[in-house]
Amino acid sequence: MLSRLEKLFEYVLWNSRLIVLVAVVASLVVAMVMFFIATLDVWTLVTHLGGYASLLGEARLAFRTETIASVVEVVDGYLIATIMLIFSLGLYELFVSRIDAAEGSEFAQRVLLIRSLDDLKDRLAKLVLLILVVKFFEHALVLKYHGPIDLLYLAGGVLLVSLALYFTQGKKA
Repeated sequence: MLSRLEKLFEYVLWNSRLIVLVAVVASLVVAMVMFFIATLDVWTLVTHLGGYASLLGEARLAFRTETIASVVEVVDGYLIATIMLIFSLGLYELFVSRIDAAEGSEFAQRVLLIRSLDDLKDRLAKLVLLILVVKFFEHALVLKYHGPIDLLYLAGGVLLVSLALYFTQGKKA
């Protein structure tokens, strides 16, 4: 009787991992939403470029800076969408099952190199760092420089971002 109860408990415990499907589906939905938002941002950006040729002087420079900031926002949106997609795929592979459609695909080997929670965490951390770099660039574009100290702060920020990227690369054999 105790052995049967133990087997039932282990069966329920093991299958409770399937609750992760909620996070998998939610992450996939968020990824699709972010891809949609970023694509709409691209469309908006492209439709507003028509007036660029007619601008002169400061107005043209301001429009250009605003356009570059919009491009950075689009990149940011696509990176967030990619993070959510990788998170969804990683959770599914770790807790539910291997993705049969990806087996044998060379592309899948590059994307689905997630064998543990640490692999997933490392991959997501690198993408989050990339988003922070993009955000830093976005803010650097619109920063008003009032003196040499502001440029020194910008240089220090660039140095810190560079160090962060260097230390996340790891050893290459």
